Amino acid sequence: MIAVVDYHKGNLMSVERGIEAAGGVAVITDKADDIARADGIVLPGVGAFADASATMCALGQLEVVRERIAAGVPFLGICLGMHLLFEEGVEGAPDEDDEASTHNARGLAVLPGVVVRMPKVAADGTAFKVPHVGWNTVAPPAESAGAAGADTPVLKQSWARTDRPLDDPARAELRAGAPAPADSELNAASSGASMNALEKKRFDCPLFEGIPVGEYFYFTHSYIAPTGPFVVGETAHSVAFPSAVQYGEACFGVQFHPEKSSDAGAAVLRNFVKIVKG
Repeated sequence: MIAVVDYHKGNLMSVERGIEAAGGVAVITDKADDIARADGIVLPGVGAFADASATMCALGQLEVVRERIAAGVPFLGICLGMHLLFEEGVEGAPDEDDEASTHNARGLAVLPGVVVRMPKVAADGTAFKVPHVGWNTVAPPAESAGAAGADTPVLKQSWARTDRPLDDPARAELRAGAPAPADSELNAASSGASMNALEKKRFDCPLFEGIPVGEYFYFTHSYIAPTGPFVVGETAHSVAFPSAVQYGEACFGVQFHPEKSSDAGAAVLRNFVKIVKG
């Protein structure tokens, strides 16, 4: 059984239907005990970071999801669900425009860094629409940057937040298990990379098994995660931002909505169900 976590912020039926169509058994639940017994967990993307975090904490979901991820239970965070994998988020926080604020909302702290607002203006002064809504490509980090252009900026943050340590005692253990960066071939930037060259590459992530590099997925968001060695997919808008992350062997997050991404999204959900079934 795959638990679709309900934190009381919206309709989750499309995620449930997507998992069922992918061959999984999905149950929408807000109960921590159900999440603790599940074979897999999906955290959908509904609402704002601060509200979702507060509700999950009040319902006992935050701690049990963190514990299950640490235990190796397959996890998929979608959009806001991916954001909540990180230490903190500014969305809905009292000092939303201050990344260094001590009032940022706390996330699961499986991955380090702060989720921040997407810039509306690129480094070269080009204006972009935010929210970023519509279809866009996903590729391993170097390929995404190369396809968008060598000068596409990447919003970077430090791997560790040292100004305000988290209270979570499992944090050191979780961070120690983070996956290594992709190999040198995938990380070699190539400003002249053609789509033919990209098509010869493959995602080094089981969630994207059988999915070609540069495939299109559906996005709708105004906030973006920090970068780091956990990034397995990247997309370019006003900046190059993480669109897929991985912790360990079975914890994943995607910025796009697979349940709204046609055949490519269905393939992602099938791969996740396959991972859950072992």
